[in-house]
This record gives sequence, structure tokens and C-alpha cells, in this order.
Amino acid sequence: MAVSDRVKSGPEKAPHRSLWKALGLTDEELKLPLIGVVSAKSECVPGHNHLNNIAQAVKDGIRLAGGVPVEFPAIGVCDGIAMGHVGMKYSLASRELIADSCESMAIAHGFDGMVFIPNCDKIVPGMLMAARRLNLPAMVVSGGPMMPGRMPGGSGDMDLNSVFEAVGAYKAGKMDDAQLNAVESAACPGCGSCSGMFTANSMNCITEVIGMALPGNGTIAAVDAARIRLAKKTGMRVVELVREGLTPEKIMTESAFRNALCLDMALGCSTNTVLHLPAIAHEAGIDFDLNWVNEASAKVPNLCHLAPAGHHHVIDLHLAGGVMGVLSELKGRGLLDENALTVSGMTLGEEISLSKNYNHEVIRPFDEPYSPTGGLMILRGNLAPDGAVVKQMLVHEGPARVFNSEEEAIAAIYAGQIKPGDVVVIRYEGPKGGPGMREMLSPTSAICGMGLDKEVALITDGRFSGATRGAAIGHVSPEGASGGMIGLIEEGDVIAIDIPSGKLELKVDDATLAKRREAWVCPPPNVTKGYLARYAKLVSSANKGAVVE
Repeated sequence: MAVSDRVKSGPEKAPHRSLWKALGLTDEELKLPLIGVVSAKSECVPGHNHLNNIAQAVKDGIRLAGGVPVEFPAIGVCDGIAMGHVGMKYSLASRELIADSCESMAIAHGFDGMVFIPNCDKIVPGMLMAARRLNLPAMVVSGGPMMPGRMPGGSGDMDLNSVFEAVGAYKAGKMDDAQLNAVESAACPGCGSCSGMFTANSMNCITEVIGMALPGNGTIAAVDAARIRLAKKTGMRVVELVREGLTPEKIMTESAFRNALCLDMALGCSTNTVLHLPAIAHEAGIDFDLNWVNEASAKVPNLCHLAPAGHHHVIDLHLAGGVMGVLSELKGRGLLDENALTVSGMTLGEEISLSKNYNHEVIRPFDEPYSPTGGLMILRGNLAPDGAVVKQMLVHEGPARVFNSEEEAIAAIYAGQIKPGDVVVIRYEGPKGGPGMREMLSPTSAICGMGLDKEVALITDGRFSGATRGAAIGHVSPEGASGGMIGLIEEGDVIAIDIPSGKLELKVDDATLAKRREAWVCPPPNVTKGYLARYAKLVSSANKGAVVE
């Protein structure tokens, strides 16, 4: 019995069929599989502005394969537009709304299978969470990356991060109004997810290795006709998945998540992957251990320096062989479970065998990496007993500059109050305390734009954008609002950072910390009504993926 029979088969379902017919479906179509097509198309997000074209191609593919597509929408917050103000509190929180709404629509309307069409930020993990929760035959096809920006006389490719850093340069007096305007007008030239290996593209690439999308999903440009062809193939294949009974339960296994971490290390993905992978794994009933991150980092070298780490962008990665080209450097070394299933019907190893590394500058050979260790590290210590995540490797010790919000920190940075050697601490920005665990690109970009990125470290119980570069340590757990040690730091305390050793320590004696804890009072909540107030009561810690329990 097909899932859709409960909404269209038998004499008792005549009222249901009447409503389907009101939508234009024929008797012949009502005998075919119903495939839900959830598209996050909107005019709020540049990466989603063209998703109507992707959705149409998916629907064309479904019809070609003998299925009936039924489209419905999903919300999506643009992290770049929400950045640096109260709107960013809603970005991570929207992930749960996306997952819940996809679940609601799929079950209410009896779909036999699903195609998820995301592109940016929290929409990708939200839809992957829904896919695993529903466990219907399902596939993901994203909208694709934006092309990098260029301007006359420019020195190279640009992206959104170029604009954030230009603001820092402007505040430091290194750029005038006309120069700033020129950068903002050229950096983001059209539709697609921002062109570096930021969070959206990190998750779209990981969707390939986790087995839920066809090869090319993470790297084919938004403006490339190959993206439309990929969408059609996705629509065709999902109908076959329904007939085969191949569900996410058989694909999104522990091996798939460990494979994802191997790609993460080789690519140097956003630190936000360490927030989203545990949340997706949670839907699968898999206890995602943060120690897996360091295990993967120790054995998988960093092979790519895509923006913000370097000057290459996702389109360069695609031309070099894409995700499968990166994995070809890891294949046969005992790092990947090459027998893991994918939605293509092939194993991951079989998919990798069809590709290779075409450009050893963009994708370094395994034995000639940018770094012998992966692109992420989990730190622990008295300041973060449950973990914190960082990308850049350094050893640093310096005085704490303590701020209770992102706005306070930015004001101090722009006012020139942060000096070389300082450790900027931004607290009460975690999942519960924010609430919403705001992504903070403005503070790091301001520090970079002012030339301090190699001399100043940042630590927060919030999180950083995938576009962040420099010594930025996020996801400190437990967070300040839950009584974490970060809430006890005082101005001038010495903080020791030893990333190669995985250590993050507050160098204050236990007796002093005990007195501070006794006197500590949790600040009042920043939000007391609406969705965020409910979210703050239910959300878990960052080390557990900030899932709502």
C-alpha cells in the first residue's frame, strides 16, 4: 500500500479526490505516486530567488518518470541580511520551524516521496532533518553557488565577506565612501548561495557525501544550465526511489556522518557544520560524538583553501572535480566507508570512481596538503568542558575583554579599544541566552578589516559565520545563560588557547571561580514573548546541535 493511498484511494476517499481534482489532478494522475516538492523560493534571499526554476525542473523530472509533483513552500532567513541585528536571533531558530513545517505538510498530505529544494544557511540542515524524520524516499537538490564578484581594476574575485571586511577598512580610515560603494555593488553579482565555502555551500557539499543528493549538488553554479539538468534528474530519480523503497534510514547512517566529517576536514568547511550535523544525526537516533571531529581532523588533511581561507571559490572547486574530486584524494586510504549508500543507487565509492582531481592547486593531492590536519578542531578545558569549535590553528595567551552582547563588542572594536594580544569574549549569545545563537561575522570582519586578525582572538558561546577568518572560537559549551564558565570571566582574566593541543583554559584559581559562581546571577532573558521565548525554553546546548527537545 502506497502512503498516498490514505489520501486518494477507495470510495471513502472520494472527498479527498474531489479536493485533488480541484487542484487540477486527473483520475489518471491520482493512480500515480504523489511526490512533495518543497521549495524555499523567496525574494528575501539571493540564493533562493531563482528556486522557482529549480522547482519547475524537478517537477518536469517527476512527470517524466511517472510521478505527480505537488509543490509547497518553506521559509528561509538570509543570514547576510539578518546579520548584526536582532534578526539574526531568528536564523538558527528557523531551522526547527523548517523541519517541523516540512514534516507537517508531508504527513498531512500523504506524499509517497519528497524532493527538498534549499540553498542557504539553515534551510539545508532543516530540510535534511525533516527528510530523516519523515523517512520517506527523498532527495535534496539545492539552488547552487553564486558566481564570485569582480569589479573594474579589481585585484581578484570578491564575495560577501569582502564587503564585511571593507566596512572594517572603512572604519579604520583605509577606504572612502566611493570605494565602499564600489565593493558592495560588485561583490554579489546575482542569484546563488554566497560564493565561498561558507555555511550554505558547506552544507550543500556535505549533502552529497552524506548520500542525499546527486553529485554536483554542492558545486554546480546557480546560473549554469547543468543545475537545471541536475534538478530534472533528481525529479526522475526520486520516483525510482519510491518504487525501490530506498529511504533515508538506509542512507543517513553513522558511516555517512563520519564520511561527512572527512569531507568537512578536507574542504575546510564552516564551523556551523559542527552545529548542524549533530542535529541531523539526532533525527536518526545517532549520538553524534564531538570527539569524532578531532578524530577526523587528525587523519584527514586540509586539501582546499576556498574563501574565506584562500582566494578560490566554489566555482573553482567545481571545475577542479567538485566534491567527488576531493573525495578521490581520500579514496582507498581507509578514511571513508566507500560502501555507504547514496540516493543515486550507487555506493559512495562507485560515485567517487567516476571523478578525479583536475586541478592540484584548488584540490591539493593527499600527500601535498595545505595542512596535515583537518580544517576544524574541538577544544575542551575549564572554559569549555562540553567543547568549543575553531578553525584556525594557534597558541595564544592574553587578557580577556568581556562583552555581554555582540553589539557591545562591535562598538569597542570600531572605537579602537581592542589591542593586539587581547582575547575578545562575547557571551550570553548562545542558543538559550541569545536566544538563537546569533552568527557573528561583523566582529571578526571588523577585526580583520582593521588588521588585527592575526593578533586578537575571539571566544563566544554564540557562533561565527562560515565567512569568518581569524582566530574565532565558537559554540563554547555550556553557554553563559546555562551557568557555563564563560559567564564567570572578568575583564583582564588571562585566557590560554592551545588549539593544536585542543585546550581552552581560563587561568583563574578554583577558589576565585567558586566565589564568582556563588555571586553569579543569570541576566534576564532578552526576549520574553513570541517564538524565540518558546525556543529559549526548549533548545539544547550547542554541543548537542542546539536541537529543540
